[in-house]
Amino acid sequence: MNHPIFFQPADAWVGDLIPFQHDGEFWLFYLHEVRSEPKPGTSWNLVTTKDLIQFQDHGVSLPHGTDADLDFNAYTGSIVADEAGVHHLFYTGHNPNNLGPDGLPLQLVMHATSTDGMRTWVKHPELTFGAPAGYESGDWRDPFVFRDEAAGRWRMLIAARHAAGPERRRGVIAQCVSSDLMTWEYTEPFWDPRRYITHECPDVFSWGGWWYMVYSEFSDNFTTRYRMAKSPDGPWTVPAQDSIDGRAFYASKSAERDGRRFFFGWIASKEGNSDDGAWQWAGTMAVLEARQNSDGTLGFGFADELVDSFWDEVPLTFNRELPMRLHVRDGYTAAISNEDLPGQFYAKAVLDIEPGTTECGMLLRASPDGDHSYILRLEPKRGRLVFDRWPRASTGDAQWHVSGDVPFEIELERPCDLSPGQHTLEIVVEGDLCVAVVDRQVALSTRIYNLPSGRIGVFAGEGSATVTDFEVRKRTNN
Repeated sequence: MNHPIFFQPADAWVGDLIPFQHDGEFWLFYLHEVRSEPKPGTSWNLVTTKDLIQFQDHGVSLPHGTDADLDFNAYTGSIVADEAGVHHLFYTGHNPNNLGPDGLPLQLVMHATSTDGMRTWVKHPELTFGAPAGYESGDWRDPFVFRDEAAGRWRMLIAARHAAGPERRRGVIAQCVSSDLMTWEYTEPFWDPRRYITHECPDVFSWGGWWYMVYSEFSDNFTTRYRMAKSPDGPWTVPAQDSIDGRAFYASKSAERDGRRFFFGWIASKEGNSDDGAWQWAGTMAVLEARQNSDGTLGFGFADELVDSFWDEVPLTFNRELPMRLHVRDGYTAAISNEDLPGQFYAKAVLDIEPGTTECGMLLRASPDGDHSYILRLEPKRGRLVFDRWPRASTGDAQWHVSGDVPFEIELERPCDLSPGQHTLEIVVEGDLCVAVVDRQVALSTRIYNLPSGRIGVFAGEGSATVTDFEVRKRTNN
C-alpha cells in the first residue's frame, strides 16, 4: 500500500496550517474544514510528521466553541513557548451571530495555553481583544506572535483592514506588543502597503542574516508571497520572484528544523472535481522546502526526503534514446512513452535548451499521440513556466468548438530564469494533485481531474532542447 504524498483527513479538508517544530518533529495544526450544511464550527486539528513522508492524524487539538461562544469558529493563529515552557496558542475567534457595529461578524484575537506539551489546551476568554478604532472590526485575524530579542518583547502581527480608504486597498498587517504574552498593547502597523484587500496568515522569521515576511495576498490572485529585509522593522524589499507558488497553493506558513525551512500550505480543490471548476477554500496539505540563495532570495522545491522516498524505477520506452534532441526550426515535436504511468510517481527531466527556443517541457497523462494531455511548458522567451492542457475545453463537436482563444491556465504561470543551458523540471503526481518544480527554485501546484490516466512525454516547439536525463520513479508497485 502506498503512503499518500499529500495529507488530507478522511472526513474533511485541510484549511490554513499552523506549523510548529517540537523536538525535531513537525506538529502541523490546521483548520478542519467540513463541507456540509448547516456549516459546523471550525476546530484546530493536528497532524504530525518526523520525516515529511509519513503523517499521523491526531484529530481535534483545539475544539471550537458552541454556537453561543465567540469562537464557534476557531480560525488561524500561531503558537509560541515562553521561558517556563508553557505553550501559548493565539487564534481567531469568529461567530457569524456575533456582529460588530457595522453589522458584520466580529473577528477577535483569543488565547489558550498548554502546560502538558500541547496535548491539551485551556482557553482564556478573559484575554480576548478585538480591533481598535481606525480598523474594521470584522477583519482582525490570523495573529502571528514572535520574539523580538533585540527589543526584549513579543510582537503580534494581525491581518487587518483600515476603516477608511479605497475598498480593495485597505489591507494592513497590524501590530501589538507585549512583555508577558498575556496583555497586549496596540502599536504602529507592521506593514502598511495600502495595496490589497488584506494580507492573510502573516509569518516572520530570520535566516542567514536576513528577515523574511510571508503573507497570503487576499486579492484576485490569492497568492502567498514574501518580502525581505535586514531588520524586522524593514524596510522590506520585493525580490524579483516574490511568490512561493501559484494560485492553487495558499495560506502557506513555515517552520524550521536543523537549519532548513519548510513551507506548509494547502492545494485548493475545485468545484465539481473538474478542471473547469472554480477554486475552493481549503484542500490538501503540501510541503515545499525553501532554499536560501547567495543574495538572500528564496527558491522553492521538493524536500530531498520526499524525492528519495520514490525508490522504484518505472520502466519506460520511447521511439528514441537519450540524449534525445528535440529539434524543430518552426514547428512542434514530441516523444511519448509507450506505457501509461502509475497514479503516484516522481518524474525528472533535464533539458538543455538552445538559444531562441520558444517552448519545451513535459506532457502528463497524455494520449498515445500526445494530442490530449496536461502540459508543463517552459517558455524561455517569456521567462516563465505555465500549466496547460489540451484540449482546453470543448463546446461542441466541430473543430471551431474548442476554446483555443484561452492561452493556457491563466492563473497558473510562474516566472523563472530559463536562459540557454540545462534546466531541471521535476514533477510529483498523486491522484488529482500535481506539483512541478524548476531548478529547485520555482514551484507550481495544481489539480488535474479530467484526465485520470495516460502516458508521459517531452516536447519542444520552435527551437531545440536536448533531454540529457529522464527518469520516472514510484514508491511501491501499484
